[in-house]
Amino acid sequence: MLDVRFICENAEAVKQAMATRSGSYDVQKVVDLDEKRRAIIGKVEALKAEKNRSSEEVKRARIEKRPFEEYVELGKKLGEEIKTLDEELAQVEVALKEAVLAIPNVPSPTTPIGKDDADNVTVRTYGTPTEFSFAPKAHWEIGESLGILDFPTAVKISGARFALYKGLGSRLERAIMNFMLDTHTESGYTEVFPPFMVNRDSMIGTGQLPKFEEDMYAVKGTDLYMIPTAEVPVTNMLRNEIVDEADLPIKYTAYTACFRGEAGSAGRDTRGLIRLHQFNKVELVKFCTLEQSYAELESLTNDAEKILQLLGLPYRVSLLCTGDTGFSSAKTYDIEVWMPSYGRYVEISSCSNFENYQARRANIKYRPTGEKKAKLVATLNGSGLAIGRTTAAILENFQNEDGSVTVPEVLRKYMGTDIIR
Repeated sequence: MLDVRFICENAEAVKQAMATRSGSYDVQKVVDLDEKRRAIIGKVEALKAEKNRSSEEVKRARIEKRPFEEYVELGKKLGEEIKTLDEELAQVEVALKEAVLAIPNVPSPTTPIGKDDADNVTVRTYGTPTEFSFAPKAHWEIGESLGILDFPTAVKISGARFALYKGLGSRLERAIMNFMLDTHTESGYTEVFPPFMVNRDSMIGTGQLPKFEEDMYAVKGTDLYMIPTAEVPVTNMLRNEIVDEADLPIKYTAYTACFRGEAGSAGRDTRGLIRLHQFNKVELVKFCTLEQSYAELESLTNDAEKILQLLGLPYRVSLLCTGDTGFSSAKTYDIEVWMPSYGRYVEISSCSNFENYQARRANIKYRPTGEKKAKLVATLNGSGLAIGRTTAAILENFQNEDGSVTVPEVLRKYMGTDIIR
């Protein structure tokens, strides 16, 4: 979250920044509640000072053996007023925290101003869109004809927007996961395997709650939520922790299943593997200083791109505009893989620098070398990559006219075959 003091001291600048984002955000509410909080604190302090004076008068009156009941009654009255104000202050502080949590991050000055994805900026491309001498099929058609994807059975078991992998389809998904994890650990990331359920504090820490409650799967009767991404448990590994500057940057990679309600996305990519309620993903998470964070964002994005390069899949990298940048992010690159059946690039990774927005929510700090006072870290994360979408991209880009699919060379040692037929 943003610092309350920063918001109040820079209210107009924050309002202008929020105006470039998608949605509407009540910055003035934060300012007004903070002013109310300060006013109440001032009143309480004044009343406490008066109550202390009354108590001193009681002491002196006792010593001087003169009436003191008036001061006792005044002390009781002041105490009741203080109690009432303390209760009001507690309510205002809760409302203030909720108001601050509802304000997204301020976009980086290097994030282009724009309304939606039409204003995103392509910064580079890799490869050229795949062309075929035959009419290519969509990945769901390929998967079903090969018997490696079974959507009707998934619907029977769970409902719409679920997938069932079979045979070499299951093996391909697992091969991609292992290939990604092996590649990222070779690049210096530490692999972790976190829980797939987290508590509410963890979801608040990374910014999923309270803003995106409708998209989350809550576990009935508990304080737990199914994770929408490994970003949540991995980032929260350091919640309420202080690390040494010498240990930064800290780099983690993790495979998890991910669970999303996809509220409001009806009609968008509803067929196949692109937009599911449950999907697999390998995530990259970094902790570093604010000064390191933008260089680390470039490095993280390159690490995600490396997977597509090794697989031989065409892609492009787009810098998101302010209107398309995620709630907690200051700057985001989207990596989009070429999908022949769509005739366009489709997002397969988002790589973001949150600066210290998440760290303030989750209380993640580092102690600078030679200094006593701890500072907030910067957090970054990116998909490295979405596994189901990678599976879809492989099926579409490496399909053959006879209906088979050639396995990318880097996956063959995991697959035990060079072709799916």
